Amino acid sequence: MADAPKSFFLTPEIHDYLVAHAPGLDDVQRDLIAETEKLGGISMMQIAPEQGAFMTNLTKIVGVKYAIEVGTFTGYSSIAIARGLVEGGHLLCCDVNEEWTSIARRYWERAGLEDRIVLKLGPALDTLRAIPPEHQIDLAFIDADKPNYKAYYEELLAHLRPNGVILVDNTLWGGSVIDPKADDGNLHAIREFNDYVAADDRVEGSILTIGDGLTLLRKK
Repeated sequence: MADAPKSFFLTPEIHDYLVAHAPGLDDVQRDLIAETEKLGGISMMQIAPEQGAFMTNLTKIVGVKYAIEVGTFTGYSSIAIARGLVEGGHLLCCDVNEEWTSIARRYWERAGLEDRIVLKLGPALDTLRAIPPEHQIDLAFIDADKPNYKAYYEELLAHLRPNGVILVDNTLWGGSVIDPKADDGNLHAIREFNDYVAADDRVEGSILTIGDGLTLLRKK
């Protein structure tokens, strides 16, 4: 993954240039990428290194103390977020797969982040709905099952502070969002989600051409 572009619109040469001009990967990141690649084709679920660098920077810019991630996989994105938290900050990770998140746990420990991250295994909607109404968050990242994107968004938005940020992954879906011949459950859900948040006057947002499309939404 570090050697090939995940963005469908990037040439390998431009991707190499992006990576060369982004913060260098450390041993934790390199080893996690390598171990995830051994899982086979499913490794494409891991975010691209340049997206991780962007997320760390954004977390620092926003001054995030409390963050939530929906969809953790093997932990690359959670490491990116946790490294950007302010002192004393925490990240809640929601996932259903014990095998993949067991990899994440090992790398959180290697990165010295285990005290900043709490993992909740189980349906993410159950975890989100159990959060006390008064608990506010600064940043959320959604990268899980696409048909539930709208539901995750609504639960997270209810806890997001004004000027807080929600990031949503895969919102260009390899460019298929504009292909009238392409349609499946995931693609239909992504199109529906994109239309929904574009018309939602509670937020301001943009689809960034990072990775497979990364939507950035700011709560007004």
